[in-house]
Amino acid sequence: MRSPLISALAVSSFALLLSPAFAEDQHRELGAHVHGHGTLNIAIEDKRVALELEVAGMDVVGFEHAASTPEQKAAVDKAKGLLEKPLDVFALPAAAGCSAAETKVLIETEAHGDQDHDDHDHDKDAKGGDDHDGHDHGDKAEGGHSHFHATYALDCTSPAELTTITFNYFKLFAGAKELTVNVVGAKGQSSYEVSRDRPTLDLAGVM
Repeated sequence: MRSPLISALAVSSFALLLSPAFAEDQHRELGAHVHGHGTLNIAIEDKRVALELEVAGMDVVGFEHAASTPEQKAAVDKAKGLLEKPLDVFALPAAAGCSAAETKVLIETEAHGDQDHDDHDHDKDAKGGDDHDGHDHGDKAEGGHSHFHATYALDCTSPAELTTITFNYFKLFAGAKELTVNVVGAKGQSSYEVSRDRPTLDLAGVM
């Protein structure tokens, strides 16, 4: 289940992002549960920038079941600490004068019954052993797949200067490979792909 967005975060812009058609595409993409690929929604309205990041636990901590060992719990705490600093995760132009106003990071778990295993990326779990049938049985024991859901509100003194975003996200999290970035701004809605090899997004045509 998607958690409620932080109150007062560009409500009208997010209404476009979370329209029924968009939500259906978003659910399909998240339901596929492809390791390494996450989604970032951005809504820009006046001087407020709202961001919503959703990524699989595997991408940021190296496993996707609920943390059970001290090492796994420490990895989750470290990841949450990093994600709670949006301007370290997403580098914005200094000229935009952005500061973090609100931050919320949640870890959500979905039962196996909510996932289509045919779409599961059958990788060896970084914290577990070999998985002979392509699935991590530890996930089932711990209750299913987990993902990180973070929402942010940024206040920017000069939003017109938001011409690029450099995704330090890929440097911080070794399992992260790609992000689909959906942007709603004054000129409409656009969708982009950024990756470890192409970590900078040009927003000059959006602002």
